[in-house]
Amino acid sequence: MVLGTSGNTVRLTVGQAIVRNIAAQYSVADATRERFVPAALGIFGHGNVAGLGQALAEYADALPFVQGRNEQALGHMATGFAKASRRRRTLAVTASVGPGATNLVTAAALATVNRLPLLLLLGDTYATRRQGPVLQQLDLPGTPDVTANDAFRPVSRFFDRITRPEQLLTALPQAFRVLANPEETGAVVLALPQDVQSHAHDFPAEFFEPRDWLIRRRVPAADELAGVAALIRAAERPLVIAGGGVIYADAQEQLTALGRQTLIPISETFAGKGAVTADGPWSVFGVGLEGAPTTNRLAERADLIVHIGTRLTDFATASQSLFANPAVRFASINVVEHDAVKQGATAVVADARLALTALAAELGDYRVPAEWAGEVVAARAAWLPVRAAALDPDTRFPREAHPELPVTDAVLTQGQLIGLMQEHARPGDTIVAAAGGPPGDLQKVWDATGGRTAHLEFGFSCMGYELPAAMGVRLADPEPSHRVTAFIGDGTFVMMPTEIVTAAQEGIPFTVVISENHGYQVIRRLQMWRTGEHFGNEFRYRDGEVPTGLVAGGAGGLGGDYLRIDLGQIAAGLGALVRRPTSAAEVRAALEETRDVGGPVVIVVPTIPHADLPSSEVWWDVSPAEVSARVDTSEKLVEYGAGRAQQRWHG
Repeated sequence: MVLGTSGNTVRLTVGQAIVRNIAAQYSVADATRERFVPAALGIFGHGNVAGLGQALAEYADALPFVQGRNEQALGHMATGFAKASRRRRTLAVTASVGPGATNLVTAAALATVNRLPLLLLLGDTYATRRQGPVLQQLDLPGTPDVTANDAFRPVSRFFDRITRPEQLLTALPQAFRVLANPEETGAVVLALPQDVQSHAHDFPAEFFEPRDWLIRRRVPAADELAGVAALIRAAERPLVIAGGGVIYADAQEQLTALGRQTLIPISETFAGKGAVTADGPWSVFGVGLEGAPTTNRLAERADLIVHIGTRLTDFATASQSLFANPAVRFASINVVEHDAVKQGATAVVADARLALTALAAELGDYRVPAEWAGEVVAARAAWLPVRAAALDPDTRFPREAHPELPVTDAVLTQGQLIGLMQEHARPGDTIVAAAGGPPGDLQKVWDATGGRTAHLEFGFSCMGYELPAAMGVRLADPEPSHRVTAFIGDGTFVMMPTEIVTAAQEGIPFTVVISENHGYQVIRRLQMWRTGEHFGNEFRYRDGEVPTGLVAGGAGGLGGDYLRIDLGQIAAGLGALVRRPTSAAEVRAALEETRDVGGPVVIVVPTIPHADLPSSEVWWDVSPAEVSARVDTSEKLVEYGAGRAQQRWHG
């Protein structure tokens, strides 16, 4: 290939310059150097096909391209890849103008909320404007410079619109600076007007030389460490809440070692699931709204909460009602100061691995008070048999004792299905979940020790993330002996199954296990909790003689029989190998016989609706209607008020 050159410059289009520059960027972390963006994903339309599309085709050897089916799903795939890569790598995603681009708003928000790097290269409307209002242009009379891509500004950590080729010389380095910075990372968006993508410029040749981006570990300050250590020594009932930052920093072994050394009980958030790598008398499972109830009792009594690598959202704090000890204080370790100072914590603003190593040395031979260690052991002993009973797939669910439950062909509960997947899980395997019942149940009962990885996205609680994210995890971990499984409900599956086609096309081996429980059951559960009546959450036919409820006064609601949806047929039609086991023995066989399949596998398992795991026994701030003609809704408001009275401000 001969490129036009002039002196120390290279004449390229904007699209070509972007592709060549991206292909030359490397991340360096802990002396490991690797391609920062090893591939691009996308769907072409009129807004990116002649610019970026041409460039990706010309330089396909330098930046491989994966064709997708839904832009949002591709964003999730890239984010799943970034999370599995511990924020050291990501994938680029390109989309056309208008709906192709705005399909990625959700993916951008998810990446930013979860502090994960994502690079979006979005087509935009013409910068020259000589064409008049063009296809998919907003054409707002008062703000002609606003395009649909401005919707990304509030959900991105870096946004720039490239209206001149030379702007790339500063925009791309800034984009990668943000992607590589654990304190700032999130969605990075370059809006690329359709015409500008094809404009040529004489770029400096060194702009396309390999460049390393150091992913730094911030060193903890000695005085900050001493302050946290002093709080721990003074506490009678300390408790650690570990978040995703522990995992991103590869600090799981340091956290586990701290537990062994000090016997401080360690709990985990959704993103922190797996932060503890081995079982021990100090490991107390999940905390908060979907945590173990015994862990929550410990959190209520704790007089010191040490939160590490977490944003400490309302699910972890039970909407600020969980930490009930009047004398409770807070300490933290976090690379992001905004998160470190939450709850008025005495903070160590630093990398989690370095900080935990230094904190262990600072604490020396410290051990928690014997009385508190005994309470922790008793809490574990109380929860373990409850957990085991809920997961036991070989104990028949006593349907006769629950006549209120719907009758379906299911014989297993969702908890028992999780028990079967837990049996099957091996070191190196990853389970992925993000919204609805699966992540909450996994947070409560999944054992992510012993090399089994849990990839729970609950920062944005995004339905549709799981399946493409599992593909991203597989791309980040191609080891064939490791199984990657997306665990989802039927509601999530019908929302976004289309990337199964991409997995079949690319030969990406991963598994989707669908808990077929006929609808959005976790929201139905919340609805019953806060209103006393369910509406519009189960997958049911409309009842009554009138076929539609859209006409005012029309008869019937969504209260008929469950919809007859053949999820397996859908998955098979998209290119997956499908199994539909019903019994525990059949699920075991399906998991075993499909483990080494070299493409997408979908296992559909009917589960008993409304048969939930034991409650976490905490409150959540979701207010019932303050005025209602329904007596049960009014009663729920009284219950809500009692919980509301337990909220406390910590600062």
